[in-house]
Amino acid sequence: MIALKDILYKVTINAVAGATGVNITAIDFDSRNIKSGYVFVAVKGSVSDGHKFIDTAISQGAVAIVCEVMPEKLIDGVTYVEVDNANKALAIMASNYYENPSANLRLVGVTGTNGKTTVASLLYQLFKKAGYKVGLLSTVKIMVDNDEYKATHTTPDSLTINKYLQLMNNEGVEFCFMEVSSHGIHQSRTEGLHFEGGIFTNLTHDHLDYHNTFAEYRDVKKMFFDTLPEKAFALVNTDDKNGLVMLQNTKARKYTYALKGYADYKAQILENQFSGLLLKINDAEVWTRLIGNFNAYNILAIYGTAELLGLEKVEILRLISELESVSGRFQYVISTEKITAIVDYAHTPDALKNVLETINSIRTKNEELITVVGCGGDRDKTKRPKMGHIATALSTKVIFTSDNPRSEEPEAILKEIEKGVEPQNYKKALTITERLQAIKTACQMAQPNDIILIAGKGHETYQEIKGRRFDFDDFKIVQEYLKELSK
Repeated sequence: MIALKDILYKVTINAVAGATGVNITAIDFDSRNIKSGYVFVAVKGSVSDGHKFIDTAISQGAVAIVCEVMPEKLIDGVTYVEVDNANKALAIMASNYYENPSANLRLVGVTGTNGKTTVASLLYQLFKKAGYKVGLLSTVKIMVDNDEYKATHTTPDSLTINKYLQLMNNEGVEFCFMEVSSHGIHQSRTEGLHFEGGIFTNLTHDHLDYHNTFAEYRDVKKMFFDTLPEKAFALVNTDDKNGLVMLQNTKARKYTYALKGYADYKAQILENQFSGLLLKINDAEVWTRLIGNFNAYNILAIYGTAELLGLEKVEILRLISELESVSGRFQYVISTEKITAIVDYAHTPDALKNVLETINSIRTKNEELITVVGCGGDRDKTKRPKMGHIATALSTKVIFTSDNPRSEEPEAILKEIEKGVEPQNYKKALTITERLQAIKTACQMAQPNDIILIAGKGHETYQEIKGRRFDFDDFKIVQEYLKELSK
């Protein structure tokens, strides 16, 4: 048990009704989880408002309520705390409740549109190979040194973050690498965490279903760097015009990386093949199994971060050469018929363009590049025609198909994607709603030496349709079909 007043430390409070000395057993923002002795934090979410469930929480045993608006009727024996921002209060309370675990390890946050998962996951891999106990909070999974846990969000809620950070403390974890999404920043999920560093990868078209404008999306990302402390470092990609924007108001030590312009960490691509990249980083050459220009940026971010965290340059280069690609990020298989199938998470226009340009820079142009792609439902609709345009402009054949349609009709999503196809590319495009059939058709169309790109879902092992998740793994499915065709 812990006193309510102790977990309210550093929370900005407007008003209190009742005793803050009351002991609480746990915190939660979901009224369905409330039990005797809990404090319920009434968060205004995008779907529902926690204030509507205050009475339910009290009936289930909540002894304290943290809210933005005091209820008209106050129940005797229950403590009410009014705050300006319940999300922010929840994050600070979670940190206090779990004994400020982020202060006991070296936490680095990675933000940007593309590359967050790859950079965070490869940093975890690199520091593990260097012999450290390491933590990872990513879209793909949560790692507490060697123990793996399932991830549900890019940036989990603040209670989940602090719970896992405390687990890391218990396991003696020294470094933790964490994806920081724009949703997570906007909803104050990272409030109260002690970051030693922040990395900015890039900023492209995404999440405009949540953020009203691109400027708002950019400014939310910038908030993360604005709050970094003086002792932290901020490492940004200055080939992206928003990189320097991230540094404008930060108190942190400023560092840059780039392939094109001048930067503290500079790289040149010497060789780019399906087997990997040969890079020159600050006058030292390194071979990596990762592929493509976008991975050259990811490697630079990793190199810079590792050096800023105190690893030796020669050791970093050696470890980079041993890194393996992240699940669902340019993950490929070559069949006995010499057909190359690539599965990638590319679900934004820029990410799709990067992957297709990378494949085109490597292939000989004597083979077909067959792209299977769709767009998720209940998400930013403005990117759909852009995805259709990019796919058909940069591929020799394209199959538009269902991604995670969620509550939308797949056919309606596909019609919006098709709008982006220019007349000269009409003949390249084919629409097959069922994703399984689309992948199968791509495999049947492919001839020896052809390349198939299956974009959009990457590491996901499910398809989300009408509120249900069905087992669906792009990589396993394409592997099986290519095997069948080889028989």
